[in-house]
Amino acid sequence: MATIATERAPIVKVVFASLVGTAVEWYDFFLYGSAAALVFGTLFFPSSDPVTGTLLAFGTYALGFVARPLGGIVFGHFGDRVGRKKMLVVSLMVMGVATVAIGLLPTYATIGVAAPVLLLICRLAQGFAVGGEWGGAVLMAAEHGDDARRGFWSSWPQAGVALGNLLATGVLWVLALVQSDEAFKSWGWRVPFLLSAVLVLVGLWVRMTIEESPVFRQTQELLKDRKQDHQPLREVIRRYPREVLLAMGMRLAENIGYYLVTVISITYLTTYAGTSADKGMILTALLIGSAVQFVVIPLIGALSDRVGRRPLYLTGAVGLAIWSFVFFGLLESRSEPKIILAVLVGLVLHALMYAPQAAFFSELFGTSVRYTGASVGYQLASILAGALAPIIALKLLGDVTDPNPTAVAIYMTVASVLTVVAVLLAKETARTSLRHDRTLEETAG
Repeated sequence: MATIATERAPIVKVVFASLVGTAVEWYDFFLYGSAAALVFGTLFFPSSDPVTGTLLAFGTYALGFVARPLGGIVFGHFGDRVGRKKMLVVSLMVMGVATVAIGLLPTYATIGVAAPVLLLICRLAQGFAVGGEWGGAVLMAAEHGDDARRGFWSSWPQAGVALGNLLATGVLWVLALVQSDEAFKSWGWRVPFLLSAVLVLVGLWVRMTIEESPVFRQTQELLKDRKQDHQPLREVIRRYPREVLLAMGMRLAENIGYYLVTVISITYLTTYAGTSADKGMILTALLIGSAVQFVVIPLIGALSDRVGRRPLYLTGAVGLAIWSFVFFGLLESRSEPKIILAVLVGLVLHALMYAPQAAFFSELFGTSVRYTGASVGYQLASILAGALAPIIALKLLGDVTDPNPTAVAIYMTVASVLTVVAVLLAKETARTSLRHDRTLEETAG
């Protein structure tokens, strides 16, 4: 029993550090999306009509996703060369500085066109940081854990994403409860961004206490012994192109579905289907949905260790396609229970893909390029999916007086079909060893 306890303590500590850091980074990232839907259109693009202003705000929101592959490449390169832990500390610092800076930005009314330009720079920094965060966080959990329970342990950083959204939505919900719309637009929106400084300090303290991945250290020793020229991105392109494309395909339904439920829902209720009072309804629904998702992600991760990654992923992709045709009707009802149901079911279906995703993607790549490969596949899809999803959805919805939510549901269905194809083409990876490495195998001897 003593041996089991000794082995378990490090992985619990590593998972906790990954969870806390990921929650902080995604709190910052999601906060921008919520603020873009609620106030940024009028504060930073005031000369436009409401829908166009929101589209411009989502344009800067999308650019954060464009920066994510660059962050994935840079952080992945150094993460595969000098270590996962160092890169996780740097990514958290960059994210914290960018988010606090957004909370201090003057608006268009104060400095004119410089305001949206500065907002854009901060958003690019956020995207760059979060591009390096995901790969490092899930790999630390996956590489410290054992083969039999990897789905469970590596799902905790994924739960950190739900926790980050829960924190961001919770702060906005409290402010909506205690403030008038005028006060929120005047100064209240800044509070959640400035609070990020406290969360970042906590996250940095926790991350500084963990040890480097043992699998990574062993691989580095082998590379040094062979005096091998190690260029992670080049090796991913040469040896893992199929895996990168499959990871991108698997991300489409998951990523588009998530932003449909968490970001487009806010815009739809506040701009297309409701009044200002609906802001509180959707924030309440997102708060409940994120709390439930935080709980179910590790449970689904554990289930993926038993039944495999693919069956759960396929169920989530097909389920979201079907649910998208129900989703907007529930929002249009303006009934709080129905709105909560719409968001809750959507986030649980998303969790069926997102929970096993960390282990699935980690198992696709060899240790010497795992940070780079997983990050590039994950983040490149974010441009095609998450970055464009709010913009495409708003375009498909059309005029405020006569929206077309069915077009958005069809968009979601197309993404789900592509994801189903990618999952069917991928091999089941549950319970496989992470010590495989094509770079080392093909250059041995």
